[in-house]
Amino acid sequence: MKQIDLMYRTMTAELSERVFDASFSADFPIEGRFVPVTVKDRKYWYFDQPPEGAGHRQDRRYVGPADDPEINKRVENFRAIKDDAKTRRKYVSTLVREAGLPEPDRFSGNIIEALANAGIFRLRACLVGSVAFSAYGGLLGVRLPASSMRTGDADFAQDYAISSEVGDSLPPILEILQDVDPTFRPTMHRSGSPRPTGFVNRDGYKVEFLTGNRGSDDHMDKPADMPALGGVSAEPLRFLDFLIRDPVRAVMLHKSGVSVVVPDPCRYAVHKMIVASRRVVDTSGAAKREKDLRQAVLLFEALDAANRRDDLADVAKEAWERGEAWRYAIQAGMGYMPKRERAATAALFRDLGINHEVTVP
Repeated sequence: MKQIDLMYRTMTAELSERVFDASFSADFPIEGRFVPVTVKDRKYWYFDQPPEGAGHRQDRRYVGPADDPEINKRVENFRAIKDDAKTRRKYVSTLVREAGLPEPDRFSGNIIEALANAGIFRLRACLVGSVAFSAYGGLLGVRLPASSMRTGDADFAQDYAISSEVGDSLPPILEILQDVDPTFRPTMHRSGSPRPTGFVNRDGYKVEFLTGNRGSDDHMDKPADMPALGGVSAEPLRFLDFLIRDPVRAVMLHKSGVSVVVPDPCRYAVHKMIVASRRVVDTSGAAKREKDLRQAVLLFEALDAANRRDDLADVAKEAWERGEAWRYAIQAGMGYMPKRERAATAALFRDLGINHEVTVP
């Protein structure tokens, strides 16, 4: 696997910057003002928007941590930000048609765009799963096969503490989704919780919400209430905290570009090995496991091509050192790989300084 031409990598980086500028401008109109607020000894930016008329209250919205240089730059310069959707659309077309970078299917793109416009990434949620995988081609500057991105769902994850502390929330998510497709309806958790953890339309397309497992037995098999997520709860999953730690911004090549937050690709690759080892052994589980491992192998190759081996080494060692259950999951996931990919991945891990015997299930 090789990186695409430098011209296209530069274009992707500029598009990502322009798209984030545009989303920031749309979130925060010129009439308002940014104000710093200190919470638990850490400073955050909030945005005060003037009331729309007599009798209306001023609206305060969460922006992000004041120690995030990308946020600070836009706070300082937001009056000069211009929306250049036409130019961005040309960039997207060039990157898809000429550079061969992947784009999501149109329906997934529309779903992500609607939730992005509503503020889901501003509130520090993270796009995970195969739709997120489609953003890694541009982020790493490599061509990834479209067959590895086919999906019938869109998954979002948010840390429970973040959701509880930001002091802001999305509009009702069902309303956002029904603006895209009125057939969306809530799906309830098996525990009988009154709040949905996802939504599904008449074609079976799912939008689901996840969070990290909080560790206590009191929270086992119970959805977590997420105050920032517009009336939904989230399914707690083991290993998810590893996936969504230190996420990155990327651009999804849909329409004129959509600014998204996705897991670091190193974490995504290692996490896919782990979850592959835990798939239920049935026809559906085997197919999902194959897809997990295919994405992991492709990202290992892409990270190597993008000169990110040191970053991958740090992340792999972090997972390996988290304990016996983590080591077994990594070994088992590798053991499910086809022989050729298994040997290549084992060699990669040895090169990264992780020496072990692969467990073949």
